[in-house]
Amino acid sequence: MEQVTKMRNTSIIVFFLSGFSETVNYRVTLFSLTLLSYCVILVVNVSIILTIILDENLHEPMYICLCNLCINELYGTVGFYPKFTIDLLSDIQVISYAGCLLQIYVIYSYAMVGYSVLTLMSYDRYVAICRPLEYHSVMSLRRTVVLVSLSWFVPFCCVTIGVTLTSTLNLCGSHIQKLYCDNWSIVKLACSSTTANSIVGLIFISFYCCHVLFILGSYVQLVKSAVKSREGRRKFTQTCVPHLLSLFNVSAALLFDLMYSRYGSASVPQSVKNFMAIQFLLIPPILNPVIYGLVLTKIRSRIIYLCMRFVHAPACQ
Repeated sequence: MEQVTKMRNTSIIVFFLSGFSETVNYRVTLFSLTLLSYCVILVVNVSIILTIILDENLHEPMYICLCNLCINELYGTVGFYPKFTIDLLSDIQVISYAGCLLQIYVIYSYAMVGYSVLTLMSYDRYVAICRPLEYHSVMSLRRTVVLVSLSWFVPFCCVTIGVTLTSTLNLCGSHIQKLYCDNWSIVKLACSSTTANSIVGLIFISFYCCHVLFILGSYVQLVKSAVKSREGRRKFTQTCVPHLLSLFNVSAALLFDLMYSRYGSASVPQSVKNFMAIQFLLIPPILNPVIYGLVLTKIRSRIIYLCMRFVHAPACQ
């Protein structure tokens, strides 16, 4: 029987994650695949981060942004994978009220920070290709640090507002039909007015839609500038193509999750719902560093050099 609990403000309740109902027969397999995926995410992202930090030649705006993108991937996945792997082997999948809000905070801020950093990277590429003579003055180290800081600070403020509003709701249910906590699932459990939550949610969605428009505008100018010269086309291919792939990767993943959360049909199989719910926590954290590591010459050559040095180090001793 469903345990129905009402909460207000600081009362603590337990949520039941009902999305695991379809995983009972595949626990060991899913646990193994999840553990493997998380290990791959850790290896590829840490490799990119350490490569950029240790090589002073990579202390440029684009690589600083890339480093922050990888740090954000680690930050977001740590809010999902450890709890998810434990739940796969548990008989009952529950999460405390405080833990649920914390998971919402981490996952939502991860998504927002990722998009903010990608937007900053598009601006960096716009200045580098369309205004090359002004690049070092416009994208100075100090300005880059400020912009990167804002890419983290603004999303954290947005999510703080959203989670605070959610924490004030009166809830009339405790079952979440997903593999993890998300804000909309909690709002749907409310038996009090959710108007403020809906309005704030639409404001945040509109704010990040403006990010999309800014990126599209940047790339219109980039394409116009790139076709004018061979050097412009080379820069566009080397640095903008991986950014576009990452942007498409993240946008498609977030759009799937947003549309499913708000307008998902009850007739969709639970296994499909589960995949749609977690693919933005699975695909971008693996593909983004791989895309940049393979396409960006400086990153690729540096990683190969460090790997070769590590492999040959024991033989030289």
